[in-house]
Amino acid sequence: MPRYRLDIEYDGRFYAGWQRQADLPTVQEAIEKAILAFTGEAVTIRGAGRTDAGVHATGQVAHVDLSREWQTDKVQGALNAHLSLAGEHVAALAVTAVGEDFDARFSARARHYLYVILNRRAPAALLRGNVWHVPKRLDTEAMHAAAQRLLGKHDFTTFRSVQCQSDSPVKTLDRLDVTRAGDLIEVRASARSFLHNQVRSMVGSLKRVGDGGWSADDLEAALKAADRSRCGQVAPADGLYLVKVDY
Repeated sequence: MPRYRLDIEYDGRFYAGWQRQADLPTVQEAIEKAILAFTGEAVTIRGAGRTDAGVHATGQVAHVDLSREWQTDKVQGALNAHLSLAGEHVAALAVTAVGEDFDARFSARARHYLYVILNRRAPAALLRGNVWHVPKRLDTEAMHAAAQRLLGKHDFTTFRSVQCQSDSPVKTLDRLDVTRAGDLIEVRASARSFLHNQVRSMVGSLKRVGDGGWSADDLEAALKAADRSRCGQVAPADGLYLVKVDY
């Protein structure tokens, strides 16, 4: 069967996450309904990352098998037309024909996330639901320096949701950078794969460093404790974006 790669963006505010759920709107369901509308096929798509409720994407990747060959621009145009007609907050950025050996989830070599903090006294008006508003001034240099303590291969139990289904808490974190541009703080994280809530847990703990509640040593001690109770606040889903998947 012909296989197609879908590059997707979506506003997570309107969905209970990526993965299909009973009686709740999800990104996967929205795309599968759009495919059904133009092909007549009830399909199951596989995504590179199972983003949680409220989490956004500018670079999610999925694949789908269809029973006949389609021109890729036809698939993209039809997908976006039906998504728009249904009032969905999802767009197909690109559609590519791929081989049967391509798997959006298991072929991925790295996943890249961005977390955005709006760091000013005034709350968000235009960006509400798409950033974490933190009114107290944060020390981004201290946050970045502390973040480097988390790089490499570690047991990330401290930053792992109790609902995580991963076989092991051991992951290798390749990048965790904190930068500021005016009132916006960006935290960029890269790894082959992440634990459930790992990025949001790390960001929440880095915020404690930024507001002076923790030192870099405190963050490293929390990591080494491998104890979920040692985690700082879990940052809200609003500011998290899946921005790129490498293959």
